[in-house]
Amino acid sequence: MEKNQYPKGFLGSVAEAQIKKPGRADLGLIYTEVPACAAGVFTKNKVKAAPLIIDIERLKSHRARAILVNSGNANACTGEDGIKDAIMLSNELSQKLGIPSEEILLASTGVIGQRLPVERILDAIPRLIQGLSPSNLSKVAMAIMTTDKFPKIAMRKGSYSGQDYTIFGVAKGAGMIMPNMATMLCFILTDLMVEKEALQASLIRGVESSFNRITVDGDTSTNDMVLVLANGLAANRPLNQEAYKVFENLLTDLMKEISRMIVKDGEGATKLVGIKIIHAKNPKEAEEAARAVANSLLVKTAFFGADPNWGRIIAAIGRSNCEFSPGMVDIFIDEVQIVRGGIGLGKEAEKEARLRMEKAEFQVLIDLKAGIYDYEILTSDLTYEYIKINAEYRT
Repeated sequence: MEKNQYPKGFLGSVAEAQIKKPGRADLGLIYTEVPACAAGVFTKNKVKAAPLIIDIERLKSHRARAILVNSGNANACTGEDGIKDAIMLSNELSQKLGIPSEEILLASTGVIGQRLPVERILDAIPRLIQGLSPSNLSKVAMAIMTTDKFPKIAMRKGSYSGQDYTIFGVAKGAGMIMPNMATMLCFILTDLMVEKEALQASLIRGVESSFNRITVDGDTSTNDMVLVLANGLAANRPLNQEAYKVFENLLTDLMKEISRMIVKDGEGATKLVGIKIIHAKNPKEAEEAARAVANSLLVKTAFFGADPNWGRIIAAIGRSNCEFSPGMVDIFIDEVQIVRGGIGLGKEAEKEARLRMEKAEFQVLIDLKAGIYDYEILTSDLTYEYIKINAEYRT
């Protein structure tokens, strides 16, 4: 990306600290040249890593200047020592950058239960600062990868009050993906001036319709967060209602794009599958039915084998809290109907459906005919490679 494509005033940098193993950048820094309005959403897992405990407190001011992130070590379940380690790094960076430590947000991802190699990270901080530049923002997406196969980067452009603005995001995520917020790290930067309550509200609504609608393996991590920084260097006037809605739509669209990347990159995944429930009795039941299908190991292995085993799908819905009549259900794979009124339509229909399921992306549409509410979630297939990746994760 060209320098002028990034949001104004934001710089990035990466460095190697050999946190898990040598030979790759595993430390990233995002810095804004002026204080930014900040918002965040964090995992609802009761077990929260040290960086989240610190960030939740610091974000009460809705003000930030930097994000320091590492991969290879989650700094989770490390007790008071883990918090002290994180604060020590924050204080060192604060001193070197000449900014308040309270305006530095922290993030970690990797193995749970191990302390950070603080000395190696401290040694890398001067290199991080020296490398700060707009063009290195994209490299942060590489530095935060763990089991990811590709970096996740997205951008949106907008205009308001005669000024162009940019929304830029980097993220990581491939495993432990079952949002109860969002299961990954995501950092979003914009040079638009957005008031703090509006920024937080937009983030919460955007997360609900993007990161909260994906699942790979049903696991919610200890380190999940989405942070948004808005530094106002686009020099726009305060947003009116119409401009705010445009911004929120762009922000949500960017998060949806990153969400799709995360599911597509699911550990060992070969397929991206949309599960859509229509005509449920109420919104809650629509969501519960969709998640029951999306998280079913039997359904996900059938996706891997391109097997239109609709019995697994309807059984998954049946064990959810969704009320419906099995004799009313229709099921489609893309446009191919395989179930009508709870009865399978036979081998020819399944043969056509199998062809659709051999594609890298397809949709399962389930019509419950019980009400007026819909819900859609993205999931992936479950493969041999997922088992291998996670069996060897710490070796």
